[in-house]
Amino acid sequence: MTAVHEGLDLAVLERFLADSGVTVHGELRAELISGGKSNLTYGLRDEKSHWVLRRPPTTGLTPSAHDVAREFRITSALKGTGVPVAPTVAQCEDDSVMGAPFTVVEFVDGRVVRSKADLDALGDDEIDRCVGELVRIIAELHNVDFEAVGLGGLGRPDGYVTRQVKLWASQWGRVKTRELPDLKRLHAALAESIPESPAPSIVHGDYRIDNTILDPNDPARVVAVVDWELSTLGDPLTDLAMMCVYRHPALDDILGFPAAWSSERLPAADDLVQRYATASGRDIANWNFYMGLAYLKLAVIAEGINHRWRAGATIGDGFDRAGEAVPDLVAAGLAALKGAHA
Repeated sequence: MTAVHEGLDLAVLERFLADSGVTVHGELRAELISGGKSNLTYGLRDEKSHWVLRRPPTTGLTPSAHDVAREFRITSALKGTGVPVAPTVAQCEDDSVMGAPFTVVEFVDGRVVRSKADLDALGDDEIDRCVGELVRIIAELHNVDFEAVGLGGLGRPDGYVTRQVKLWASQWGRVKTRELPDLKRLHAALAESIPESPAPSIVHGDYRIDNTILDPNDPARVVAVVDWELSTLGDPLTDLAMMCVYRHPALDDILGFPAAWSSERLPAADDLVQRYATASGRDIANWNFYMGLAYLKLAVIAEGINHRWRAGATIGDGFDRAGEAVPDLVAAGLAALKGAHA
């Protein structure tokens, strides 16, 4: 019996891999790893190899949030730096092949800590060392010489934060399912208080523990950072703020399960910031602004999930509560701008 997979045609994929010089040994099989919230991710196997394919969702797209070709370019460039990534195999940017761009990378064996239950399998010392390594790696990413690794044309770092404020308000207009006056207030307040950015860097855009793969025998060792489709050149403090904002309890509603990164066993956002400042040597200035912007981003991401769920375009369960998180995130953003804890 041949399985049917959303957005994936195995016969077409096999021909594409052959044309790309990738040999498929025996029957090509696929298994959905994750889908609906962001990119569709499939594990692929033949008789000898194990790969991972990523492609955008089939509906409810925002213009830049699912750029797998960009992800492929970045991870290819980062090979050999201090940032661990999955080895790249092949990419397709032609929508006519399978309905959307897609990429194939080697499968990286390891432990993915997604849920609180996954995290609770680790001891306190393991968690502390793991968090230290996660912070070290994001600091390492921000210190990569992006010109030297061929990523100088990846983005336009000048004016990055100004464009981010405009972009996420525009994204809201595309995915909103209701009017939220407080979101307009948050956007207006951010637009009126844009700071001068530090020196630009590569930014991941979606960095937290479940977007990494840990060594199965040593959770303090990260063997690959994944989910690079939001990456660009920009302000490194936006990256740090997103990592901190993901500690908000609303992450559980966005992901549809008790998330590891929102666990009280992990250090608070203030601790993450201090660790980052030490590891990176960067000055953390205008922090309230960056946290407010990160909350705006996360609110729009949650509404995008809600939009796709209402359209019947999500795969799996746990998407029905994402929309409930949006007002809380907006309120947290407004509180952050005032220097209060939400």
